[in-house]
Amino acid sequence: MSSHRAQRVAGEVADILAELLRRGVRDPRVTPITITSVRVSPDLSIARVNYVPLGGTGDAEELGEGLASASGYLRRELGRKLRLRITPELRWHLDANLEKAIGMTRLLDQLADERAEREGIDDAPEDEAGDETWGEGPDPS
Repeated sequence: MSSHRAQRVAGEVADILAELLRRGVRDPRVTPITITSVRVSPDLSIARVNYVPLGGTGDAEELGEGLASASGYLRRELGRKLRLRITPELRWHLDANLEKAIGMTRLLDQLADERAEREGIDDAPEDEAGDETWGEGPDPS
């Protein structure tokens, strides 16, 4: 089976799951999530769905349990819309890479702020009089 087909099916799975989750799953443990990626096995039997809680809040363990509980419903609806011979089994994985990337960005921002403080750099440009300029053009008179 071609990897191109698996990629295409993965894209469709992501779109359909996003729509199904947007319409709402009745399980109160399933809070809004963002699907970060979907990888489908070459034989299309397994779909690995990476997700993060929307806004990064909520109990990740409880959310994972809710998604696992809703997998039967989601897989059934996925099968109706995909029309494949075999509907992929959904395996949910909390995407830790996004959290790492956000943490790294915060760390870099913090380091940049500390460096600016050490070097006495101010973010706002100043004109010769020492007044801050905010992009004002030349005096029209």
